[in-house]
Amino acid sequence: MITTQLYHHQNEAYTLCMYAQKVPLKTAFRIARGAKTEAEVMIITISSGKHTGWAESVPYKRYAESYQKSVEQVHNVVMQSQCLFTLKHAITQAVPGAAKNALDCALWDLQAKLHNDKVLNLLPGSKDNKFEVKPVLTAQTLSIGSPTDMAKAALALDNAPLIKVKLDDENVLPRMRAIYHASPNSQFIIDANEAWSFEQLENYVKELAQMNVVLIEQPLPESDDAALAGFKSPIALCADESCHTTEGLESLVGKYSVINIKLDKSGGLTEALLMVEKARSLGLDIMVGCMVGSSLAMAPATIVAQQAQYVDLDGPILVSQDRQHPFVIHGGQMSEIDWSLWGGPAESAELQSLSEQSI
Repeated sequence: MITTQLYHHQNEAYTLCMYAQKVPLKTAFRIARGAKTEAEVMIITISSGKHTGWAESVPYKRYAESYQKSVEQVHNVVMQSQCLFTLKHAITQAVPGAAKNALDCALWDLQAKLHNDKVLNLLPGSKDNKFEVKPVLTAQTLSIGSPTDMAKAALALDNAPLIKVKLDDENVLPRMRAIYHASPNSQFIIDANEAWSFEQLENYVKELAQMNVVLIEQPLPESDDAALAGFKSPIALCADESCHTTEGLESLVGKYSVINIKLDKSGGLTEALLMVEKARSLGLDIMVGCMVGSSLAMAPATIVAQQAQYVDLDGPILVSQDRQHPFVIHGGQMSEIDWSLWGGPAESAELQSLSEQSI
């Protein structure tokens, strides 16, 4: 991984550093908006005394995010924060997105180390309820390619229980027919990334339902959500680009039956847990998703995944170089979190090495 320090701030109470990292992918990853061969991630470390917490996020162009904008957002937060208590408050007031996510999750990790405990035991309500993080079944993702190439990729997954299929607005049915033929015992999530029209959705859903497609993520552009009101889809529809935080969840009822919670959209674990609670009260099911990143980005999301009907946290499969203490995914089964990676009292050698690089 290529690491570049972007920001450094130190006061009497804590030190905060921000890094850009380029994480190479095993193969090119293609979605409706384009292709990438590496994940451009952001790392934030927060140190207090001898302890350091860290987290990873991905500034996303679709949401007008960049490293530069993230640095500005982080700077605005630390300028309001002379201690960890005021830092926590300033983070809650920050703009939702990748910068807030990395700040929030790094602070959770630091708190676990300061308390010599796991994040699970520090969550709101943890004194009354015992939280657990168990292995989960994650979707495994196929990026866009020809029908033949996508069928080969599906076949290589050996009838994985749940496969996520990235599609644009071309060859939708030919691609899915080929994939289904290659892996007839799998269930499928289609992610169109806003690429379809309502007419295309209407034309596709009946046949897609016959090919074990159980969920379609964000078929239409966010601005066209109104067209979904009252639409009786035989396949559950999931709001992704249309869903960021608790604000506005009510407007999705009647258009979608599932929401995709990504910590990079919500602005961290704190807001994501609130989203779960509110979604449940509205009768919405939960999907937990991710941007393309390492196991570090997946770690806090696995806490939310315990309450999700659909999980898509296969980032560790896509990267060619992962963190120490990574998740292991075999046949779609995602291992339990190793608390030495994130959220526990111990610091990994990788985190210690990164902390020593700060100036």
